[in-house]
Amino acid sequence: MNKLGVESIIFNICGKNKDMNSHLFSADMKLADVIHADYSLLLLLHRFGINLGFGDKTVRECCEANHVSCTLFLMICNVYSYEQYLPTEKEIEGIGANVDQLIAYLKNSHSYYLENRMLSIQEQLKEISEGCEQQHQQILNLFFNEYKNEVIRHFDYEEVTVFPYISARPEDYEIGVFRENHSNIDDKLNDLKNIIMKYLPGDTLSDMRIRVLFGIFALEEDLSKHSLIEDKILVPLVMKLE
Repeated sequence: MNKLGVESIIFNICGKNKDMNSHLFSADMKLADVIHADYSLLLLLHRFGINLGFGDKTVRECCEANHVSCTLFLMICNVYSYEQYLPTEKEIEGIGANVDQLIAYLKNSHSYYLENRMLSIQEQLKEISEGCEQQHQQILNLFFNEYKNEVIRHFDYEEVTVFPYISARPEDYEIGVFRENHSNIDDKLNDLKNIIMKYLPGDTLSDMRIRVLFGIFALEEDLSKHSLIEDKILVPLVMKLE
C-alpha cells in the first residue's frame, strides 16, 4: 500500500467516534498508549517536532524533551480524537504563553498539506486522467488546480498577514478581521469527490480512484480539524491577548 493509502486509512478508520464519556488524554499517559488509542495522532507528531523512539516516556516527558507545551499538545490531540471536544475558555487562556508554538504547529500543517497530501493526490489524479477522455482530463485538472490555488491563497494570507500580526500585534489589524473572513477550504473538495465517484467512466482505474478518494476524504477531515483549531482556539486566544 502506498503512503497516501496508509494515511487515508489512518484518518478514516481509526477512533474518530470515541465516546466523550471516556477519559481525555492526559499528561501522565505514556505517549505510546496515546498513539495506540488513536493512531491518527501519529500524523501530528511531526507538526510538533516530536520524533518516534520515545520508549515508555509519558506525554509530559516527551513534550519537555522536545520543548513543546504539554497543554497545547494534549489540547490538539483531544480535538483530533474526540468529535465533541472543545477546550474551555479557561483552558484556552492557559496556552496564552505558547501562542508562537500554536502558530508553528499551524505552519507545519500548511506545509504538510501542500507538500505531502495534495502532492500525492495530484500525482494520482494525473495517473487517472491519463486513462480518461480529454474532456474528463480537463475537468479533473481544472477542479484540482482551482482548489489548490485557493488553498495556497488561503495559507499565504494567514502566513503573511495573520500570523505575523499575532506575533507582533501592530495597531493596523485585529483578529476579528480574520474571524469574519475565515472560510473553510475543504468545501470544493466535494465537487472533486463527486466527479471521481459519479462521472468518470466506471472502468477507469477503479483501484486508483478508490485510493485517491480515500486521500481526499482524509484531507477533508484533516482540514476540517485545522479550521476548527483556528476558529475555536487561535481566534479566542488572540482576542484575549488583544
